[in-house]
Order: sequence, then C-alpha cells, then structure tokens
Amino acid sequence: MFERATKVMIRGGSHTLRLWKPYPFFPASAQGATVTDLDGSVYLDYWQGHYANLLGHNPEVIRQELEPYLAAGSLHTGFENSVQIELAEKILTALAQPGLKIRFTTSGTLAATYAIMLAMGYTGRYYVLKIGGGWHGSSPYLLKGAKFHPGRGFNQMDSAGLPPELARHIIVTRFNDQEQLEKTFKRYGSKLAAFILEPFIGVGGFLFCSPEYLKLARKLADDYGVVLIFDEIISGFRFCPSGLQKLYGVRPDLSLFGKLIGGGQAVAAVAGRAKIMSGCETAGSSGWHVNFEGGTFSAHEEYMRAGLAMLNYLTSHGKEIYPRLGQLTARLRQGIEQAFAAEGLKVVCTGSGQTAIDGSSFFMVNFPQKDKISYSSPEDVWDPARSDVFLREEALKLALLINGVHVVHGGGCLSTAHTEQDIDRTIEAYRQAASIFRRFL
Repeated sequence: MFERATKVMIRGGSHTLRLWKPYPFFPASAQGATVTDLDGSVYLDYWQGHYANLLGHNPEVIRQELEPYLAAGSLHTGFENSVQIELAEKILTALAQPGLKIRFTTSGTLAATYAIMLAMGYTGRYYVLKIGGGWHGSSPYLLKGAKFHPGRGFNQMDSAGLPPELARHIIVTRFNDQEQLEKTFKRYGSKLAAFILEPFIGVGGFLFCSPEYLKLARKLADDYGVVLIFDEIISGFRFCPSGLQKLYGVRPDLSLFGKLIGGGQAVAAVAGRAKIMSGCETAGSSGWHVNFEGGTFSAHEEYMRAGLAMLNYLTSHGKEIYPRLGQLTARLRQGIEQAFAAEGLKVVCTGSGQTAIDGSSFFMVNFPQKDKISYSSPEDVWDPARSDVFLREEALKLALLINGVHVVHGGGCLSTAHTEQDIDRTIEAYRQAASIFRRFL
C-alpha cells in the first residue's frame, strides 16, 4: 500500500509525521485504545488522532450524536446552523471570562494565523514574540524557532518559501526564562503585536509553563500594549473541562482551541476579547478589518455536533475523567522509568510537573546524554548533545511497534479507553525495548 502511495504522493502521504521509516501502517479500523492495520495487526495507540481523541477512537458518545444527523441526509450545505451557537456558548461559558467572542475555523494553523493577523490589525504593529520549541502549525507568521538547529538552537526559520525579512519580525525567547522575557520586552516591546505561547508546550517536550512565567507574561503584555495569545490547541479541555488558563488563573487576550473541541472533526477556533475579535467585522466601527473568513467547511454542522457532544460529555464526567487519566499516566511514566532502570539505562519521562494540575494524560520518554539534565526546556528535549533524539524518535518507535504499541515522540497521551491492563502491557513493551537497547545499542 505504501509503494502505491509513493507513486502519487510526495513521500507517500500528506502529513510528514505519519510517514515513519521504513513505512507506516494503514489502519483498517480503530476502536477505543487500539487500531488494527490492513495486515490484521493490533496496536495500542497513544497518538490518538494527534491527541484529539480523549475518549478513544470512534467513541460511542460521538457516534450516537452523528448517526441520526447523517441518516437524515444532512451533509455539507454551506449555510449557517444553530449548533455552532451552542458550541460557542459552551466554550465561552467554560472559559468563564466576561466579554469574549469566538469564531470557528478548521485547523490550528489557520487559527494561529488569524490570531496573529487580529493582533497586528488591533495594535498596528508587525513583530511577534514566541517560545523557542513552540509549534503553532504552519502559520507563516510563526515558522521560526519550532525546530532545533545544532549551533543555532531555536533561532532560525523553519521553512523555505517565506520572505527573508519575515525572520526579523519573529522574535524567539526561551521557555520559562523570566529574566530573558523581561529583557526581550524591554528591547522589542514597543514593536510587538503579540506574544504567543502554549501554557503546556506540546512538541517542545510536554512541559508546563510555571505560574510565575505566565503571570509575568500577562503583566509585560499589559505594560507594553501587546496582545497575549495562549495556544491551547493541545491543552484546551485536556486537563479540565476548560482551558488550562483557568487552572493557572491567568487570562490571555486571545485563545486558540482545536482538537478536542471538534470531537474528532476538523474544528479550531479563536476566542478572545470582543474589542480585538471585532476586527473580523467587514464594516465594523473598529476602523480596521482582518479577513478572517474561516473557509468552506468552517462551523460545518456535522463538526459542530461532534464537538458539542464531546464537550458536554467532558463537562458532565470531568470529575471522574481527569483524575483517573492523571493517575493512570503517572503510573505509566513511573513504570517506564523503572523498566529502563532495571536494564541499567536512564530515561526521563516528561508530561507532569505542575502540582496544581493532577490530570496530565501526556508522557514523553527522553534519553539523557548526560547525568544532570533537568528537562525543563525544549532545548533539553531536542538538542542532540543533551538527549539522544534518534533513540526517542526512531529506534524506540520501531522497538515498540514490534510489540504492538504505537507512540509518537517517544510517548503520547492516554484516552479514557485505556485500561490498567493496557498500562501493564505498555510498560512491558517498554521493558522489552530497553532490553533491546541494552544488548545492541
């Protein structure tokens, strides 16, 4: 199947991260915690739809909502629908911040792009500050500092095809470094339109911002008139039935949501202060306008129904879901570290670290190159001199696949479909991977 794909698509697909070596598997079905490929092999899956499937693959609660709707023949119409109003109300109520408005689109990349455009239109400035190691999709305004470049760190453009002068307008600062953040604002604050960051950094290593860092970010943004943007595409509704911002008690000016708010469908959103969001109006009183049109499939009723079903379920069952996921994942992280230690190898699992947040369902396995690495920044995770990136990204993936466990970046996330028995099986798969590494690598 992969050979067939390579004849018609670049590298055999349309999403690079899915195309692992020597070839990806093609699922024939997916249910709960597992996927079954075309050969009939069954894998415990910890990627779970790019972290979008908190209830597991093909959850019944979403199917029950969509099946009657689809049976009635209600496919894409291109018109407005009342369900988007309900989903909008649900999200804004969960954020519990008066005076917010929301607009839907179909991807995190688009949400990030529109948010930066809104910030630039609102402030009349054209510089953006972001975190080194932070990924906000392929937004051209943010394609710098996502990938680690030896010798340059996170201070380099990540893509060709962009104007060279754009690099000067994207300023990169270090994750959780308060001193550097203050210096950066002192130097660039009067030019900055926005400071965008993930309260829980995803690709950068499953690391939490410190409360002090977020509070400082809020203060500096206020002092310099900068739009503070929280990218909660991954973290939104993952740790509680709201944004992670609610647990921190720090409110941004704009928030990005995706993944969970679509219930497995193509939904993303920008939510924020009405004064900024009013820039979406074509003939508003703001005096400026951002062409935030959304796209053909924005707020498609099928997507809105799936998202509303997901958020309703999380709101109703959050008191059971989030603590259980946190406890299971803590056991998994501890079990993985102990499995490698038993083979005389050291690994460090990231994904936890904030005592106020007990519902972290994420884990990432890192292989330190030195004894004293704190794993407190994306540099610790992605610098080959600090961590063995090859072991985590390639060797570990294959060692787990042969034992029926699928991970990305050395780990992933749990869903409500994962069981205690799945955790036992997964720890054993990591133990066997550790044995392979000890003997051969």
